[in-house]
Amino acid sequence: MKTTTSEALFATAKNYFPGGVNSPVRAFKSVDGSPLFIKKGDGCRIWDEDDNEFIDFCCSWGPLILGHNHPAVYEKVVATMQNGSSFGAPTRLENELAELILSRNPFIDKMRFVSSGTEAVMSALRLARGYTGKDKVIKFEGCYHGHVDAMLVKAGSGLVTFGASSSAGVPESFAQETIVLPLNDIEALKTCVANYKNEIACAIIEPIPANNGLLLQEKTFLVALREICTKNGILLFFDEVISGFRVAFSGAAEYYGIKPDLVTYGKIIGGGLPVGAYGASKEIMARVSPDGDVYQAGTLSGNPVAMAAGIAQLTECAKPGFYEELEKRTVDFIAPINAHAKANNYAFEIHTIGSIFWLSFAGNKTIRRADDIDPDMTGFKHLHHALLEVGVYLGPSGYEVGFVSQAHTPEILAEVAVKFCQALDVIYV
Repeated sequence: MKTTTSEALFATAKNYFPGGVNSPVRAFKSVDGSPLFIKKGDGCRIWDEDDNEFIDFCCSWGPLILGHNHPAVYEKVVATMQNGSSFGAPTRLENELAELILSRNPFIDKMRFVSSGTEAVMSALRLARGYTGKDKVIKFEGCYHGHVDAMLVKAGSGLVTFGASSSAGVPESFAQETIVLPLNDIEALKTCVANYKNEIACAIIEPIPANNGLLLQEKTFLVALREICTKNGILLFFDEVISGFRVAFSGAAEYYGIKPDLVTYGKIIGGGLPVGAYGASKEIMARVSPDGDVYQAGTLSGNPVAMAAGIAQLTECAKPGFYEELEKRTVDFIAPINAHAKANNYAFEIHTIGSIFWLSFAGNKTIRRADDIDPDMTGFKHLHHALLEVGVYLGPSGYEVGFVSQAHTPEILAEVAVKFCQALDVIYV
């Protein structure tokens, strides 16, 4: 596979950006080599600057649920651009996208558009603290909530522990407002709440943790979390930046039938353009400025081009059977790969939910917590390279998940499954 152009571009990029990239995982450090510079995407395929063609399962880290350059999204964006790209003022398109979402979502009454998932989480955390008058936040080890200072924390020693900074530049005083708990551990949750319930504003969780492997939780744990939060006056905060509009139109809340008090969305609602959102009941959202005393603003919030892309994409997602069909394609795609791995005694299994999948090199071990994952990602690195050589692109990190889009037809997925099995044979020889 020729990569000389990408390598040259990366060498130049290092003069402009830290590590040569504008987001760390893109640097290919986990898989070695230079990152591929992508110049074009169409349907389920992408092309790099060396004209290598790949079937893409990164899908811009999830938002391209219809695939690249979908005609409905393209046409809506182009038509909107005829009238300008940004006004810093309200537009009809904001109303249209909000109506499309809220009319089909029984879990929130009002929402606020922002420009990223991180911004949505940051804003919703401030709202939780402003609404409750409490400062501390529970988060769960293995869940990622963007690069918000209070969320860039790791667990310290002990079962129930205040967070410790996991990034330079985060004051320990910020981290000390965050309590880090293990996932899927009801007893740890109960102990924490018994000790600190009068200080805790909210418990934030990815209901489908998908940023540190795919840590599928038992529903009993999520139900218990809902009950404990309700009983103790703690807001339950679902971070659905990945799972929202991906496993169901209303996300994991709909998939599991659990109502959060606060919810954040991102990625998908922009149809490939930068958008995020947070929402809650009318009572909670009434505290957001200008109605209330919790300040949050954004010049590009509700950007008309991004709203247009979101309207086009979510209109397709709202069609009957959309999610059921996508989940079936994913299950049918993964099944022969897992069967091949099992038949050959490979320590490998692909875990799935909806149209999300994750490659585990721990055999058929159930993985629900971050410490269940073997930190040795050598197997993924070898498989990533083997798949690139046969034209299959995954995100360049063994901790990240993959995505199936509507553009991945059953026929294409069947072809890729064969390539996957052959790549496994190569790395396990």
